[in-house]
Amino acid sequence: MNVSLDLRIEQVPGDNGAGEWLRIDEELHREFNAQARALSLMVQGRVVYEVMEEYWPRAREDASLPDVMHEYGDIWTTKPKVLVSRTRRSADHNTRIIGGDDAIEQLAALRAATEGSIGVGGATLATQLLRAGLLDELLLFTHPAILGFGRPLFDDYDVPIELDLLEQRSFEQGVTMHRYSIRDAKEASSC
Repeated sequence: MNVSLDLRIEQVPGDNGAGEWLRIDEELHREFNAQARALSLMVQGRVVYEVMEEYWPRAREDASLPDVMHEYGDIWTTKPKVLVSRTRRSADHNTRIIGGDDAIEQLAALRAATEGSIGVGGATLATQLLRAGLLDELLLFTHPAILGFGRPLFDDYDVPIELDLLEQRSFEQGVTMHRYSIRDAKEASSC
């Protein structure tokens, strides 16, 4: 997830992580591409999925965009995905839909049956999976901005969680990547 220093993901409702406070250059986008390419599966909430489906399939062919964005368009479009939604009934781009009252249980079963890493996109979904003990790691790209208001990453999570820093990296634009393991999840497989 892209976050501000005060762990906000949106400054204005509906900006869906596309605010002007983000500093995404080619170097950072190459890291996003590498992280996405290494995943066995992407699991996305409806809001994130719909933002992605609107942009990335067309980005693959848009001659005005840099190669790094064409590459991500290819990765996102072809990578196996699960859309978690109560309202969507169909999706393209190698996407399966999970929904209903037992969505978390379905995701737990999917996690147990999947070899390799599963990436999760969407704050609401990540919060639900964290609460269910189904997240093993957090990967945060922190942008050098304090928003002061807007939607927080974990907007309704109220239980302390201990983390261990696994990896950190700095990028030229001042963005830092922090990958943490969740202490309670050390025995579980990667998600």
